[in-house]
Amino acid sequence: MPDSQPQPPDGATADTTALLLCGARLTDGRTVDVRLSGGRIEAVGTAGSLTPYCARVDLSGYLLLPAPAEPHAHGDTALTADTPGPVSYDSEDVQRRATEAALLQLGHGATAMRSHVRIGDVQGLGPLEAVLQARRSLRGLADLTAVAVPRLLTGVAGADGLAMLRDAVKMGAGVVGGCPDADPDPGGYAEAVLEVASEHGCPVDLHTHGDDPARLARLAAMAGGLRPGVTIGPCAGLTRLPRETASRAADQLAAAGVTVVCLPQGGCEGVEQRGSAPVRLLRSAGVRIAAGSGALRDMSNPVGRGDPLEAAYLLASQGGMRAEEAYGAVAGAAREAMGLPEVRVEAGFPAELLAVRGERVSQVLSLAYSRIVVHRGRVVARTSAVREYCDSAAAVALELPRQGRPERPERPERPDHGP
Repeated sequence: MPDSQPQPPDGATADTTALLLCGARLTDGRTVDVRLSGGRIEAVGTAGSLTPYCARVDLSGYLLLPAPAEPHAHGDTALTADTPGPVSYDSEDVQRRATEAALLQLGHGATAMRSHVRIGDVQGLGPLEAVLQARRSLRGLADLTAVAVPRLLTGVAGADGLAMLRDAVKMGAGVVGGCPDADPDPGGYAEAVLEVASEHGCPVDLHTHGDDPARLARLAAMAGGLRPGVTIGPCAGLTRLPRETASRAADQLAAAGVTVVCLPQGGCEGVEQRGSAPVRLLRSAGVRIAAGSGALRDMSNPVGRGDPLEAAYLLASQGGMRAEEAYGAVAGAAREAMGLPEVRVEAGFPAELLAVRGERVSQVLSLAYSRIVVHRGRVVARTSAVREYCDSAAAVALELPRQGRPERPERPERPDHGP
């Protein structure tokens, strides 16, 4: 997808592995060129200062940002809202849905996704295997991690779920998760998940509404010190607790190092109650906050977009966060929650980047139409939007782009054959 590949002068050779991003604007106001090579940022210099003898992408008019990540998706159920009758869990159907959902989110800018996948019941491990197959097919385009989500883990009925959870990790699930609120013994469920995670050295990612302070306190006590970390979400129930109670729960989560992933765009499968977490209260307590998209056009949210920039927009417009902080929740904080390396537009950092037409982060969140997505040092998705206005005095006065009228070709003169 590069725009051009300038030819080097005689005696010089072009670098076929590098990519030069030209004329990009950074959040500090500088306009720079950025050279990528080997999946990393090799150099950042003033516009026109870097060797141009490689593939180039013109980013004039674009703001260059660390790429967002999607910490909370449901690829196995995505795109099923309009399905007539029961949703199919045939392996091919799940793989197709998970792949299409990941590509949609990649087009929005997310170069890494964490997909929660239900295991157990009549489907067993089939949906997980399908999502893992989607992950393999997406290699080189986006990084997809599967979270195994068992239904029950306690009592006699939970024995099979516990065995299946261990099998899921052996199959390739990178994260152990679940929904403690749906188990008859929520505390026992969380304890079982943490035990399996400790056995295999996996991170934990749990669905919870967060409306039971005693349950949150127990979870925080169990999670403290667990590495590589514990994430919970969407925790919208904290908003309905008395402020003093919610503040105490937030302090406990912060002390335990638990990350909260909120879902500003709506709910998701596994947590039926609506709403969003009290991000200002959690942040003031020192809780790490990331934001995800949740459901992508399934029964939980039939109009879900899976767009991290929309999640950031909602955090800024409704959650009281500054635009830069809101974008950080879907980018740096989301990557941290997923255990991914930090990204900065500086030499040496991973080349996971998003260019959006605009000059400032606030503008990008407001009108994020045209986007260019870079994963591992190459352009993997591009979205272009063109807006035109009809021919009018206002459009002319403001120099707005106008709807063009195709010019009629000139009619050739008729040859003169004389009288």
